[in-house]
Parts: sequence; C-alpha cells; structure tokens
Amino acid sequence: MQDYAAIPDARFQTFDEKSDPAQVAPRLATLRSTFAGLNIDGFLIPRTDVHQGEYVPDCDARHAYLTGFTGSAGMAVVTTDLAALFVDSRYTLQAPAQTDTALVSIHDTTSTSPGDWMAQNLPSGSRIGFDPWLHTPGRLASIREPMEKAGIELIPVANPVDTIWADRPAPPQGPLEVLGDNRTGKPTTEKLAELRAAMAKEGAGAVVLTLPESLCWLFNIRGRDVPHNPFVLGFAIVPADGTPTVFLAENKLTEENRSALSGTAELMGKDGFEAALADLAKQGRAVWFDPETAPVQVKSVLSNGARLIEKRDPVLLPKARKNEVELAGMREAHKLDGIALAKFLAWFDEAAPRGGLTEIDIVKMLEAYRREEQTAVDVSFETISGSGPNGAIVHYRVSEKTNRTLSPGELMLVDSGAQYLSGTTDITRTMATGPITAQQKDHFTRVLKGMIAISRARFPKGTNGAQIDILARQFLWQVGLTFNHGTGHGVGAFLSVHEGPAGISPRYTVPFEPGMVLSNEPGYYLEGQYGIRIENLVIVQESEVAPGYLDFETLTLAPIDRRLIATDMLETAERDWLDAYHARVAREIGPHLDESTRRWLDQATAPL
Repeated sequence: MQDYAAIPDARFQTFDEKSDPAQVAPRLATLRSTFAGLNIDGFLIPRTDVHQGEYVPDCDARHAYLTGFTGSAGMAVVTTDLAALFVDSRYTLQAPAQTDTALVSIHDTTSTSPGDWMAQNLPSGSRIGFDPWLHTPGRLASIREPMEKAGIELIPVANPVDTIWADRPAPPQGPLEVLGDNRTGKPTTEKLAELRAAMAKEGAGAVVLTLPESLCWLFNIRGRDVPHNPFVLGFAIVPADGTPTVFLAENKLTEENRSALSGTAELMGKDGFEAALADLAKQGRAVWFDPETAPVQVKSVLSNGARLIEKRDPVLLPKARKNEVELAGMREAHKLDGIALAKFLAWFDEAAPRGGLTEIDIVKMLEAYRREEQTAVDVSFETISGSGPNGAIVHYRVSEKTNRTLSPGELMLVDSGAQYLSGTTDITRTMATGPITAQQKDHFTRVLKGMIAISRARFPKGTNGAQIDILARQFLWQVGLTFNHGTGHGVGAFLSVHEGPAGISPRYTVPFEPGMVLSNEPGYYLEGQYGIRIENLVIVQESEVAPGYLDFETLTLAPIDRRLIATDMLETAERDWLDAYHARVAREIGPHLDESTRRWLDQATAPL
C-alpha cells in the first residue's frame, strides 16, 4: 500500500474557497446602481446558465459571483432594498456559511418559493428584471403566477450582472472530440432517424436542442467546456428533412471538426442561433422545444410565426436507454473504479486510525488511485469528503477554509465519481475509523436495508421511481427518521453524472426502461454529528424470473463497511444479498490488486 505520508496533489479538483461573504455587500450595491437605467426595481439571478446545466463555466457563475453561494441549485432575488437566496434542503447549512446573512435572507424552496416571497415582500407595481436566456418558460411561469396576483411585473432585460463583473472569466475554449461507433454503439445517422420518427408523430418540422447532454449524445461528440462533464456547449436545430445545424463557439468551427461531422451536421457560430430561430418562425414551421429546459428567449423568438410544440426534449429518453455498447463501457468503468476504490479503502483503513488525516488528504488520495488508470480523465463531480459533522452536510465541498482533521472514532462519508473514457461512475461509502456506537450502527443498518431493498426490487413494466422510493426510506420511517434528498438519479455514459428523465424519488414519474442507469443512495444525516450514505449504481434490466417485470443489475464494485452493520437487524435475504455482492466484488476486483490489498479486500468482503 502507498505510504500514508506521501499524498500527491489533486489535478482534477481544487480546494480554494470559492466564496467570500465580504464581497457580497459591494457587489449588491453595484448591481442596484444599474436598476434605474433598466427601469426595474429588482433582478432575478438563477444558478443556471443558458444551457440549464448543473455545472456552469466560470464565466457564467453569476449567482456565485453575486451571492457567494456555490451550490448546484438556487436562485437569488435582489431588489433596491432587499436580497433573498432560495435553496433546497441540501443547502440550508451551506448557504448561510457562504453569503452575507446580514444582507441576504436564506429561504428553503420546499416552504418558500421566489415568486411567493416577492408577492409577500414587494409593493404592487414593482418591476423585476430577468435575463430571458437564463430562465425556462416552465420555471418562469411558476415564479410569475403569484407575482402577477400581487401586481408585480416581470421584465426581460440585458443581464446587469455581466455589466458589473469587471474581471469576468473568458468563455471556455475546450476542444471537440468526435466519438466512434465502437464507443457509442450507434451512429448519429441512426439516432437522427429515430428522432425524426418521433418528430413525425408530433408533426414537427424541426426540433431545437439546448441541453449539452442531448447535443453530445445525438451527434456523438464530447468536449471539455464545463468542469467534470465531457460537454460541448452549444445548440442544435434538427429539421425533419435536410442536414441539422450545430451552433458552437467560434474556436470549434475548424475544418477538421467540419469534416468529422460532414454528412451529419453543419457547424455554425453560437451567435447565429437566434437568427436561425427567427428563420424558423418566419417559415411558420412547427417547432418542438422543451419548455422546461430551453430558454425563454427561444420561445419568444419562435412565437413570432412558428407553431409551438412544447414537450420534453425528445433526446432525453433515448439517451437514458443505454445500448449494449454503452452498458459494456459502463461495466468496464465501474470495474476500473472498483480497483481504485479497493486501493483507497485499504489505504484509508490503515491511515485513519493513526490520526492526522484531513478531508483534503482523503480527496487527494482517492483521486490519485483513480489516476493510476490512464483512461480516467476527470472526476465526475467534486468529491464530497465529510468527516464527523461535515458528513451531515449533504453536498459538502471541502476547501482550505473548511478542511477538517478526522478524529479516530468518527464516521467518514466519501461521495465521489470519475469520468473514464468508457463510462461515468458515482459511489458513496461511509467508513468507520474506530469505536462504533450502537446508534451509529442502527442508523447505518437502516440505510443499508433501504439500499438493499432497492437493489433487490422487482416490479412490473410501467413502474417509476416515485413508486419505489419508499422502499429505501421504510426502515428509517419506522423510527421517525428520513433523508431530505432523492434516493437516486440517472447517470450518463461518459456524460453527466446527473441526468433525466428517470430517477428514484417522489418527483420522478417517468417509467423505468431497460438500459437506464440509476443511482441507489439512501442516507441519514444527524446534524452536528455525522452523515451516512451508501450508494451503488444500478442498471434497469428485464427480469429473468418474471416475464413482464424489471429488476436491477448492480454496477458498482466496492465493499460496504461490515463493521458498521448491526447484523441482527438484517433479514436472511438481506444478509444473503450482501454476502453475494461482496463475493462478486472479491471475485471481480481481487485479481487486479497487489497481495496486501487483496488480503484487505478478502477481509472486507468476508461473509457476515
């Protein structure tokens, strides 16, 4: 095993403090100085960029620039004398720590929406500006409704944050990569044919695509335009007949790229996208776009003559149904990840009891083991490395400012993933570092039982994630506990670690289909003490036991900490599942490890 003291630097992630509450006051004041010139009384600042991505380029991190909050979801409202930040339950601990709470009030969106807050706090006749490229029609409608009842108007304006951001970073200049059929399993021509068949059923003359994952999957391209996701940022217009147009940054409009996409797409600069939408409108075409993901400006331009077909992005569902080549790549990626995780967990078991190990040390070491595999090109998100009480912060990001030294006996939660050329991984393990309390064992075992219940689930076709979510929560509910996040999300194949349209939570109503890859990650969080989460990825597959039914194949291959399990709380079937899972981990990962790590793995995967 690697020397505990020799911890290499990270390459895929940083630990700088991205927020400075001291900057909030002057930036709010400067933003407010622009309102008079725009004839508005306030402005909406969403976390998203034009592509509605979870990760945004630095140049589009307006929300973080203004408020200091760096979470992956949120919205700010700034008026002439008030400021509010709206986050979901994952971030109610993080947000107050990153912004100036003397000037910005924090609100949980599960109880207070931005629209309701403005209706309650702003006078009738107020004019609130918004950037029509950063909001979708669906989301803006939910904000607008209570505002209109209160006599408050939403006004599209040029984004004033851009005018005050003096040192705004340059747009991303990452390269474009065209993937071969050996990696995608299906050429773009076939994907386009399937898309056009769906368009014909809707009578669509064209489809407008604004999501990077849809663009990348349909045209079999990848890029490096955003952190941790192999995305190319751009737009596409796919006509019912003729060649699609892909709108990209100027630096990608090379002859090499044009040649690589010849026959499947024409390349044009992103600044030509709005004019192309206007042409569709002038032609009176029937145009399909997604009101939940496309910008308001897309709808506004198309409304000048086009017949609007407002339905879910038609690429999302085919993309979620991975083909056999994609699934083979995902299995390979998870095997490579399992090898790295075994090395890391063995190292952690040796290092943690000594004391002195920090959260950043843990992130660096895990990344180092993943980087031993040459096809690992990035992490799939910033690693959540939460020791003791920091583990209770669901989306905790360790920085030099928050970095905490793990004390032996505390629980350690590590949620991480990687982007391999063959696929995308996401795994969470909670580890013991010393003596374990009965309460910790009880909570861990209830979470484990929920994870096993999802893993073992069998259900009829047509079942969705909202229907099976309770399986993961039932054992916590029995004692009045729960967790305030979804049980699972979709995962892309060398794409986004978070994808729709299916998942496991009350909000996912899209039926499961074979080939979908989902996370299975129940948890429990005791504020101020510890967090517990156990996460594997699973593939939806046809059941071999019951015709017309589906079940799950587990992708992830890494031990679950047996020391944290109260074995007397497990039913025989649950013990059998865990023993079989651990035997599979040992069988598939063990041969790729050195002798000492293999001995550790044999112990970690021994039957209960």
